[in-house]
Amino acid sequence: MKMPFSRYCLGLLVPILLLAGCGEKAGDTSTAAAAAPEVKTYEWKMVTSWPKNFPGLGRAPETFAEYVNKMSNGRLKVKVYGAGELVPGFEVFDAVSQGSVQMGHAAAYYWKGKAPAAQLFGAIPFGMNAQELNAWFYYGGGLELWREVYAPFNIIPFPGGNTGVQMAGWFKKEINSVDDLKGLKMRIPGLGGEVLKKLGGIPVSMPGGELFTALQSGAIDATEWVGPYNDLAFGLNKAADYYYYSGWHEAGTALEFMVNKDAYESLPKDLQAIIDVATQAVDLDMLNEYTARNNEALDTLVKREGVDVRPLPEDVMSALKKATKEVLAEQAAADPVFARVYESYKAFYDRVKAYHQISELEYYLNRQ
Repeated sequence: MKMPFSRYCLGLLVPILLLAGCGEKAGDTSTAAAAAPEVKTYEWKMVTSWPKNFPGLGRAPETFAEYVNKMSNGRLKVKVYGAGELVPGFEVFDAVSQGSVQMGHAAAYYWKGKAPAAQLFGAIPFGMNAQELNAWFYYGGGLELWREVYAPFNIIPFPGGNTGVQMAGWFKKEINSVDDLKGLKMRIPGLGGEVLKKLGGIPVSMPGGELFTALQSGAIDATEWVGPYNDLAFGLNKAADYYYYSGWHEAGTALEFMVNKDAYESLPKDLQAIIDVATQAVDLDMLNEYTARNNEALDTLVKREGVDVRPLPEDVMSALKKATKEVLAEQAAADPVFARVYESYKAFYDRVKAYHQISELEYYLNRQ
């Protein structure tokens, strides 16, 4: 039986139209792919003042890099270098400022020779704790002042973690009076070192990785570092017999992320926002980690290692407090930028201290 011509033509036409449609779709896809903009990626280097992957301090920049990589879907990758891998720990500021690397992680008081006011963003003896310091940064104008201080160096700073209240440190001899501080060679940075000097001590500045050897060899008589978590990791208990508290010199030590301004401004806005958020996440995470780990490490030091943990005598604390007021007044008189930043710090400190006197402190006393 013969197929009608109209049906025969229709049978040929349908496959032809289908093939034409498929060809058009394929053409659309290739055209769209060709028109899609290429995704730009960025590869940054971050140098730090800490040994690579050191607990707490050294892990914070690694955590930051992981957050940024995930949130940016690989568009911004940050490779972290420990102290000495690319630059020494005390040359992080210069490396970021000059743009030889895009980022750094360190402590602001290391740069007192470049900008005396930088010390105020790290820790002040008998000053604000971690909670109070972060409040000043984010809600009291502290971060704006910090960025103003670093602006001449082409650096944008971000809070980058906090260790909480530190220990007073490790000593090779007992501290029974203020006289025991005279001639004492102690690794202690920033304003704490200036206070020790005023009482006859000899402050020494050195990176964390050198502490154990210096203390064990007698190159220094004492050292502060951070607290039980990090001190145990360095084995400082094997180099000194006496472990004193509390950390008068650093009640809440703020760490910092530093970003080269040109590198930051070269990023699209969404990647800038990712950096902003990732620094805040690490800032909180570090304090959480130290709060959890310090008590565990102290338990190990006392019960397993037999460490002698002692409070500094009251007369020593009183002398340190008096010397602190003198040092701060001298620093403010010598540098107008320091004076202006300290005025903001002190105003916020006085207000928050008054409130915490009837809230945090009362609670601590009542919960005993």
